[in-house]
Amino acid sequence: MRALSLLMALCLPAAAMAQEVPCGGSFSGFVADLREEAVAQGHDPAQVERFFAPVRQDPKVLERDRAQGIFQTPFVEFSRKLISQYRLDKGRELAERWDEVFDRIEHDYGIARGVLLAFWAFETDYGAFQGDFNTLNALVTLAHDCRRPEIFRPQIFAALELYAHGDFDPAGTTGAWAGEIGQVQMLPRDILENGMDGDGDGHVLLKSSAPDALLSGAKMLAALGWRPGEPWLQEVVLPEGMDWSLTGLETELSVAEWERLGVQAREGRLDDARLPASILLPQGRGGPAFIAYPNFRVYFEWNQSFVYVMTAAYFATRLEGAPVYDAGNPDPGLSGAQMKALQQALAAKGYDVGGIDGILGAGTRAAVRDMQAKLGLPADGWPTVGLLERL
Repeated sequence: MRALSLLMALCLPAAAMAQEVPCGGSFSGFVADLREEAVAQGHDPAQVERFFAPVRQDPKVLERDRAQGIFQTPFVEFSRKLISQYRLDKGRELAERWDEVFDRIEHDYGIARGVLLAFWAFETDYGAFQGDFNTLNALVTLAHDCRRPEIFRPQIFAALELYAHGDFDPAGTTGAWAGEIGQVQMLPRDILENGMDGDGDGHVLLKSSAPDALLSGAKMLAALGWRPGEPWLQEVVLPEGMDWSLTGLETELSVAEWERLGVQAREGRLDDARLPASILLPQGRGGPAFIAYPNFRVYFEWNQSFVYVMTAAYFATRLEGAPVYDAGNPDPGLSGAQMKALQQALAAKGYDVGGIDGILGAGTRAAVRDMQAKLGLPADGWPTVGLLERL
């Protein structure tokens, strides 16, 4: 299922930086330049030659890179597609099978097992399908392409280091179209920095070893800022007369302040009253409502799609025993073409919507919320045909 996931495990440098990274030109010349840089970095020339010998450009990688319409799907529909009874049952079974590994993760990193299980499920169906793209071909193809060379060029040299350690086969290592490897899908540089030998065999093999994959994923989440022992997401019931403009990631109040405003947990109690938190309405005031704690933001370091992050975080709560959310009755959303028209209208008014891509991401939601407030509409961040017509 990694085909559903964006690759943004790393923070993006400024756009100007991308222009300084070599890209484009003839593919063979580009690979020759990579060889020269690898040798200049101190790698053995014979090893460099063996590493790059099988590399080929893969046009299917570029096709996949430009076709990610799945992220235009609204949260309720998207989450129902990804969260199946099989994934729930299998997750609980694997939680028992790898109980000692999850206990170690909880002890060392303070990350609940549901969090790693959800990533494991969505990325590769618990390791069942890890992608069949040649990883080196994917990385070199995307580095040669000039859309995001600053992300992918460093990954090639990280893969070369893994190769030197005996943990990467340039001809045989396969994974996602964007170069991620293994059961929880990590880029080579993340493996170098956060890879863990969970089974004690002296290697970090995320494709074949569940302990390696789970512990490496946990270490990476910790490195991205996961706060040990704290929650990430919880379904809530909102009060009558809610000020919808307070919803969204842009507003943080303490849990105690939300409680004073009438926000309640749908089941049980809200967490530590001192924690900062935001109220999220993935499909507006008529749909499900959640309170997002600081750890929720770490999900965006793993993947920058709002709907994916919401679904992964919610699924983690389900694996930890939370009930099915109340889907409510949200207003109909926009089609992909309508969303692009909305983004163009918002951009023309000076809003930063993060690109005219038809995807309702965090930037577009914030712009929608602000425009709704200006127009005297409920500022819940959910764009409707009515809003589009007003613009």
